[in-house]
Amino acid sequence: MMTNKRKDEAVKAFLRLLEIMDDLREKCPWDREQTLESIRPLTIEETYELSEGILEKDFSTIKKELGDILLHIVFYSKIAEEDKQFDVVDVINSLCDKLIYRHPHIYGDVKVGGTNDVLENWEQLKIKEKDGNKTVLSGVPSSLPALIKANRIQEKVRAVGFDWDERSQVWDKVQEELNELKHEVEVNTSDEDIELEFGDLLFSIVNAARLYGVDPETALERTNRKFMKRFGYLEQKTIKQGKSLKEMTLDEMNKIWEEAKRYD
Repeated sequence: MMTNKRKDEAVKAFLRLLEIMDDLREKCPWDREQTLESIRPLTIEETYELSEGILEKDFSTIKKELGDILLHIVFYSKIAEEDKQFDVVDVINSLCDKLIYRHPHIYGDVKVGGTNDVLENWEQLKIKEKDGNKTVLSGVPSSLPALIKANRIQEKVRAVGFDWDERSQVWDKVQEELNELKHEVEVNTSDEDIELEFGDLLFSIVNAARLYGVDPETALERTNRKFMKRFGYLEQKTIKQGKSLKEMTLDEMNKIWEEAKRYD
């Protein structure tokens, strides 16, 4: 737990950031010209850079990117303050109020038996909030990447009891979707029908990942990185041999690919 001294230092550091933001907004031509819309793509970029640092367990990068995201939060709040909408105090107090409201097992008399109870209470409370989600799935942002969105959808419906009794049951669903996809491919139906079956299969795979405690986005990204590393080894080994990948047989490439696995 952070000491009182460190908390005082945190307050001073945050006030320093707010003062710098005021200076930049007033005196820097670039900062003065920025709008909510112009900063948005930069925020998305910083979020992905933070995600990369987390996957690499690079704490230096994580610290830097967290700072960049914190800057953006202060920047958005400053613009909103100028438009007389809200300021950073409103942002922080709103967050604190929400956290207290959504943790009645800490700040109230609700009893929970574990993480699942906490998540179920969380979703129910969000629906009940005055300005909260009107339905279970209304809180899923439409702009989320499809893989992340599928995971969030399934997490939310699970919180209201829409889930398998036993997680092992999901494999029957995965197999069912795989068989349906194979059938569509074999009978040579339309590309649209095949695409729909691919989507159903992917959705069921995401569901299986969730049930077994695996984040599908992280899992796929790790596989992407592993593949890129192995393929990079294949390319470098081929170049050293004075060959071209296009001139090699698949068996020749697979031999080097197996070598690359030893360096994972």
